[in-house]
Amino acid sequence: MTSPFADRLGIEHPLIQAPMAGSTPPELVAAVSGAGGLGSLGAGYLEPQTILAQATQIRALGDRPYAIGLFVLPDEFDADMAAVAKAREQLDALMAREGLDVRTSLPPRWAPRFSDQFAALCEARPAVAIFAFGVIAPAQLRELHQRGIYVIGTATTVAEARAWADAGADAVSMQGAEAGGHRGSFLHDAEDAMIGLFALLPLAVRAMTALVRDVPVIAAGGIMDGRGMLAAETLGAAASQLGTAFLTCPECSAAEAWKRDLPHVEDHQVTTIRGFSGRAARGLRNRFVEAMPEAAQGLPYPVLNALTAPLRRAAAEAGRGDLLSEWCGQAAGLVRPQPAAELVARLMYEHRLAARTLTGTQNTP
Repeated sequence: MTSPFADRLGIEHPLIQAPMAGSTPPELVAAVSGAGGLGSLGAGYLEPQTILAQATQIRALGDRPYAIGLFVLPDEFDADMAAVAKAREQLDALMAREGLDVRTSLPPRWAPRFSDQFAALCEARPAVAIFAFGVIAPAQLRELHQRGIYVIGTATTVAEARAWADAGADAVSMQGAEAGGHRGSFLHDAEDAMIGLFALLPLAVRAMTALVRDVPVIAAGGIMDGRGMLAAETLGAAASQLGTAFLTCPECSAAEAWKRDLPHVEDHQVTTIRGFSGRAARGLRNRFVEAMPEAAQGLPYPVLNALTAPLRRAAAEAGRGDLLSEWCGQAAGLVRPQPAAELVARLMYEHRLAARTLTGTQNTP
């Protein structure tokens, strides 16, 4: 299957594997791109040298278009150290109660410098750059375009989509409330931007088609199969971005306990969480979410995210999915564990089958 969007990027299918930070190693990115979709390296937590090293690995695994995703953040962060100390004390006590022999520590930096990550992205020169949490500066967008990099901005409201369009983005990814992981909101509080994807899509498409230039809209949030992709396209989406669907692929680096839990997730167990990172994110309500310390809930991103990182690593090593940040979209129970290339083929087969059923044609998909 081809589309104007796919043709523009040099890929076969209007399918983007979401840049899920911490869960998208080069093997997953290359597998999706090799199968005709757009694989994406979630580089939000990576230091610049690691971004470059992983980009080199992706290219070595196959010379196909791929994306790098970053979080738009300040280079420096101020933290209330008294609040940090109180949160550390309570987090350490929680881990002790749960039998994990690990404690919090103060990192050298709360997060990598965005400006350094951006420079690494430019040097890596992927086909596509995907951004969330804010709009990049005009000079940065010009630099990406000068290098031939296609720019996708993440939005959770029509106003945020307009902000990205005004900045010169090539496309906007509309993140519905159903989407797993961190909310991309930047003009609104996350709670005010929890709009269902199939309500948000036609609103965003109407706004983007009213502009002087064409700004394609990408659908993200709760799409788990080819039927969902076709439904999004029916509402005007140029492509679909899937994340949770790829979490149980063997190439994905999500913790094994997390992968085991996903097929059993019930819809009412997926909720919006702040206690792992300090930023609203959608995932599974588990033991940690229910027991998260009160002091930790008040710390902002990325401060809390840095503090809980060693605890999450220890929980993964111990096979304790109930203490992990098990990010997932609303329909997580629909995951199909299988190699990424097989999943891409299955998604596109389902898409063709759904299209045939919808139109009543009898041609073989």
